[in-house]
Amino acid sequence: MFTRSFLLFWLSFVAVGLAEFADSELYPRQQSITGDSTCGTFVCVKGTVNGSTTSYVLSSRGGQKVGWMAIGYGNQMTNTPMVIMWMNSDGTATLSQRKAPDEVMPTVDSNPPRKATFDPTLSLSVSNPTLAFNIPSNNDKTQQLIYALGTTNPGSSKDDATLIQHLDYGIIKLDLTKVVSATPTGTGTNGGATQGPTSSDPSDSSSSHSIPLLPYQRMIIAHAVFCGLGFLIFLPAGALLARYMRTFVPGPIWFRTHAILQFAIAGPMIIIGIILGISAVNSAHARHLNDAHKRWGIAIFVLYLAQCGLGAFIHWVKKQNRVKRPPQNYIHAVFGLAIIAFSGYQVNSGYSHEWPTTTGRGPAPPGVNIFFWIWIVILAVAYTAGLALLPKQYRQEREVVHNRMTDYDMKESTSRR
Repeated sequence: MFTRSFLLFWLSFVAVGLAEFADSELYPRQQSITGDSTCGTFVCVKGTVNGSTTSYVLSSRGGQKVGWMAIGYGNQMTNTPMVIMWMNSDGTATLSQRKAPDEVMPTVDSNPPRKATFDPTLSLSVSNPTLAFNIPSNNDKTQQLIYALGTTNPGSSKDDATLIQHLDYGIIKLDLTKVVSATPTGTGTNGGATQGPTSSDPSDSSSSHSIPLLPYQRMIIAHAVFCGLGFLIFLPAGALLARYMRTFVPGPIWFRTHAILQFAIAGPMIIIGIILGISAVNSAHARHLNDAHKRWGIAIFVLYLAQCGLGAFIHWVKKQNRVKRPPQNYIHAVFGLAIIAFSGYQVNSGYSHEWPTTTGRGPAPPGVNIFFWIWIVILAVAYTAGLALLPKQYRQEREVVHNRMTDYDMKESTSRR
């Protein structure tokens, strides 16, 4: 009896053990996967922890073109390990791990704390791109991350390609202890996470609102306003008034008005605009004189100062008994027109190329370009029409010289008597 009971007990114990073993081998227990997700203005970030590996998925919310996307493990840009990704023209993707010593373009980190690898199974190259990577997990329960989106693609598959300034950036926080799925990652483009973003849906109004201007971008706009007024409003106004007033208004009134517009009014505006431009570069931690717009800006400013000096020399250093216009007067006129032409080129390059290149915000509104070309045409027509007054101006100047010489001859004849 005892032997029979013992055998039954032993057989049932073995059967249960075999059943549990078979169940664990054929149907392993599903591992709990944790993670979190949240969104910035134009970027959503999702982190999913699956044992020794953590997957991060960066997706566009739409509203802006995606050139590159990035996250960094910290709450500031300085010395924060970053993972930056972008799509290439051949359909491949580039992953670049970088670090920056300050708020400047990060450079490749040859020895990152953790090695990241691009994950094509979680990435999509569609109208709103999704880029993903895997990285060894650490012991973080919560993570503070910085994120960024740039609208200009680097145009190279090299991991050290030049990056244009980001458009959207910020700090987010992920709680990696949240249970988001009971299935392994890799089952879809969501990385197995079923929890949606913790912020509002991408279709809400935030994706259609323009991102607030950064401090350096506000300085750029102020720089454009002051330099535009100085170089393209008051300098041409001074030239046009000189062209017309000297013919119709006798005496030195035309010169005083000309000097006030081009030196007393335009000068301070130009100087303020130059200072704002330099301050914007400093605020963005960018490089000075590293492109054509910046170099042209300083060159035109130097030409303007030289033009003011030449005008003062012509006015104060001249022969009282001259009988014809000296060469420096012609040089001053041509030089002034050249500066205005260069200024038009500079303003156009500023809003059409420099602004979208340095900010990633895209070109200026179409109305800016329309207004610019209408104003350029008005200036050109007005000055060309003023050239028709040259014969009258030269005739008046000959009369002035003739009257002066007549007065001089009369004084000479009187003195001889």
